[in-house]
Amino acid sequence: MVIIGVDTGGTFTDFIYKKSNKWNILKIPSTPDNPAKAVLEGIKRIAPDLEKSIVHGTTVATNALLERKGAKTAFITNEGFEDIIYIGRQNRKELYNLHYRKEKPLVPEELRFGLKCRVNAKGEIIEDLKKEDVEKLADILKEKGVSSVAISFLFSFLNDEHEKIVEEILSERGFFVSPSYRIIPEFREYERSSTVVVNAYVMPKMNSYISFLENSLSKKDKLRIMQSNGGSISTKTAKNEPVRTVLSGPAGGVVGAFEIGKRAGYKKLITFDMGGTSTDVSLLDEKIPFSTGTYIASMPIKVPIIDIYTVGAGGGSIAYFDEGGALNVGPESAGADPGPVCYGKGEKITVTDANLFLGRLIPEFFLGGNMKLDTERNRFFMEKLSKESGLSPLELAEGIITIANTKMEKAIRVISVERGYNPSEFTLFSFGGAGGLHAAFLAKQLGIKKVFVPKNPGILSATGMLLSDIIKDYSTTVMLSEREAKFEVLERLYSVIEEKALEELKNEGARDIRIEKYLDVRYKGQSFEIIIPFAKDFIKQFHNTHEKLYGHKDESKEIEVVNIRIRGIGISDKPVLEKVEKGEKKIRAEAILGEKDVVFDGKKVRTKIIDRDKLLGENIIDFPAVVVEYSSTTVIPPETYAKVDIFGNIIINLR
Repeated sequence: MVIIGVDTGGTFTDFIYKKSNKWNILKIPSTPDNPAKAVLEGIKRIAPDLEKSIVHGTTVATNALLERKGAKTAFITNEGFEDIIYIGRQNRKELYNLHYRKEKPLVPEELRFGLKCRVNAKGEIIEDLKKEDVEKLADILKEKGVSSVAISFLFSFLNDEHEKIVEEILSERGFFVSPSYRIIPEFREYERSSTVVVNAYVMPKMNSYISFLENSLSKKDKLRIMQSNGGSISTKTAKNEPVRTVLSGPAGGVVGAFEIGKRAGYKKLITFDMGGTSTDVSLLDEKIPFSTGTYIASMPIKVPIIDIYTVGAGGGSIAYFDEGGALNVGPESAGADPGPVCYGKGEKITVTDANLFLGRLIPEFFLGGNMKLDTERNRFFMEKLSKESGLSPLELAEGIITIANTKMEKAIRVISVERGYNPSEFTLFSFGGAGGLHAAFLAKQLGIKKVFVPKNPGILSATGMLLSDIIKDYSTTVMLSEREAKFEVLERLYSVIEEKALEELKNEGARDIRIEKYLDVRYKGQSFEIIIPFAKDFIKQFHNTHEKLYGHKDESKEIEVVNIRIRGIGISDKPVLEKVEKGEKKIRAEAILGEKDVVFDGKKVRTKIIDRDKLLGENIIDFPAVVVEYSSTTVIPPETYAKVDIFGNIIINLR
């Protein structure tokens, strides 16, 4: 059987696979109009006739949201609450923007419906739902051409009877249905409603995409889908709950960084994933951090997700001069088509073009020499843009890199300094196709002493998917006072969810299962909660965690347990991290491909070009170098040196 990890990115679709007991990698340009085309093309090249086990991270749900190209969706709730997804919270994203315009909901006003029925805050039915009302509504939805429906009734997390009735009737009538009791049985109706609307909106597209992949593969092939929480799920679950996949690619990268870093002896990491369209960063303090939700396209999504911060700065980010004449970079990206100027089609200078102009990308070794970079075209458009500013082309290129680095530095400070962590106590784990070009410079700006560049850094997100476990998250609102939240009471509440988790994990094919329990806790009167592990001393843990996060605690104040959570983990068989041949400190002559002038701080520096595949364990690179490999390029600037460890990872040390 061939094992394959596939990550669809904005510019490239990445593959890592084990065939004939040997690991290989492949990158091919993404096909944004039809992402499955690139995925199937790669699989065809790898193993057209062999049985395959595939874990796939997809951007189908994300792109449908960002581009608003999902299904025609209706929203059903209690009568009088139809506009909850528009009203939202009593705050706005840009407080001082006098021209701020609120994002329109995914469901327009004419497709938001209220049914006469009600459950009270105790879970008691105080007004019955009439089935004939649902049947009439189904007729209206058919007339309006609706294909997918989101259902979110008040207090359905306490009593889901009404949602189940609507779900059954609409499913029988051929609609895609997303009920909140199944997706997110928690209180806060706005976030709950928003989440199920997002799920319903992307559901038909995700179903179509996964079904197309399944039908294009052999019946013997196994396909799993990566989630935003760092685990994989079956295609059946992904079809029903696609909202769980919106950040699956970045999640794969964090999992890969954690597992590879841990095996190499690094547990405190700041991950830095720079791809073609954006950069994703996360802080790993000996564990993978997760939160209970995020915002995508200004919409709250309340599902467990790895805590990742994203900024619109990637290799394809476009450089331009704004209305005031200042140089800026991103968030608009050239993407895969037309791509950077040097790819031969685009006409807007990008970060990749700036790196090429400065000599930090080596054209003849880009993608293993399989993709040509047009240096003359790059120079022409760089000079053209520089004339708009009065800067020299060299100053412009360095300015583009500086601005991109500053944006990425700010992102790292958000997840570290702003949360009470000192970046200098962590190692910067660099990956993504463009990460190695910027990592050492970022580390210097942040006071970080070491940069970890794994083998095949441009494929790490795909690698992480193969290193991921099967993960299923469950939660329910309990709203218990401190007096009510006895350990034994909570244990009984957990047992119900745990039974469901074990059954579903076994159905997913999991054998070795681990259960993790968490609580959402707050001081009475607070609006939001802190997630802490469930233990007998959970109250003490809460006070200490609150102090660490916010600088104070009040042990005399009563606490509340709002939600209980279970994470069911089916431990997967993970690929073994292969060691490289051990060598001497001095690099072999055949590893040095040549040398060229590279610009650092406005000056040309004679720099060696190193073939990463020829490096051995214990090798030391004690001179300015550009390390080339198939999936990425790593720059080792002056005032740094690098060492290759026994796994082939490059550790850059700042002097």
